[in-house]
Amino acid sequence: MTKQWHKLWIALTVAIVAVFAGHAMAIEEPAFKTVRSDGDFALRDYDAMIAAEVRVEGDRNQAINSGFRLIADYIFGNNRQKSKVAMTAPVTQSAASEKIAMTAPVTQSGEGGAWTVRFIMPARYTMETLPEPNDARVKLVPVPAQRFAVVRFSGLAGESDIAERTTQLKAWVAAEKLVAEGEVTLARYDPPWTLWFLRRNELMIPVREAQRNNAAGGQ
Repeated sequence: MTKQWHKLWIALTVAIVAVFAGHAMAIEEPAFKTVRSDGDFALRDYDAMIAAEVRVEGDRNQAINSGFRLIADYIFGNNRQKSKVAMTAPVTQSAASEKIAMTAPVTQSGEGGAWTVRFIMPARYTMETLPEPNDARVKLVPVPAQRFAVVRFSGLAGESDIAERTTQLKAWVAAEKLVAEGEVTLARYDPPWTLWFLRRNELMIPVREAQRNNAAGGQ
């Protein structure tokens, strides 16, 4: 009986992995061009896109859960046209505050904070063709084309993981002679029921190339 249960557990695990792999391949992701990559780090140019976003309060986990439910409700039909919008990845989360300089402390953690949670809308939609949300908390916003420095990691994306990866990403940005232009954003690519070791996460920060002084001798 023990061997039978062991075989059943292995078969079930393989089936779950296959389902999640198929699920991941079927979900649309934002278009981007990789400018350069270095292990887990990359510099990417993202096309312009449209996001459905909500502003929520609480700690990081409370915020992502609340925001996910509100936007999922919208794309599953709670809109003026009662139409469904395809699910995309990733779901992003960033501190809802003013832009911070590279040397400023990260303000994404802490109870009582405000967060912006976003779903990226499928590329085939425009602001005119997306269904209008019934819930006033859900906003449709255009997102301009932008360059991001990114670090990829797996696991549960706990606070210690995020803090460590944020430090690493900022160090890489500095080493690459880039300048940060906004908040660090956490991007989650998998649903919450995905096995922890299969989860794909990224931290993203908008950047620009540092200006170079080409003048010689102070000219």
